[in-house]
Amino acid sequence: MNANVATTVSLLELDLTPAHFKGLSLHVVFMLIPMLYDHKREAHGAILAKLAELVDAGALKPLLDETRFGLEEVGKAYQRLGSGQALGKVVVAIEG
Repeated sequence: MNANVATTVSLLELDLTPAHFKGLSLHVVFMLIPMLYDHKREAHGAILAKLAELVDAGALKPLLDETRFGLEEVGKAYQRLGSGQALGKVVVAIEG
């Protein structure tokens, strides 16, 4: 079984313990630096196009933390993110 990570975040810390326990292999593509220096730009464009297809097909879903915050709770959201307790992205919803 494989796990794929796609990110546009330049600095990223991941706890890979769950992947190790499940015996997963991990494939990561760092895209920003090669694109900035025009290195294999076409190949990276193809990767992004394939990623867009996966997203459009619903095959790629973001990992969202179960705790949701309103805009007035942005401080609490930031604390949860910094605490290491959040699993995935922390959502701050704007009521509309």
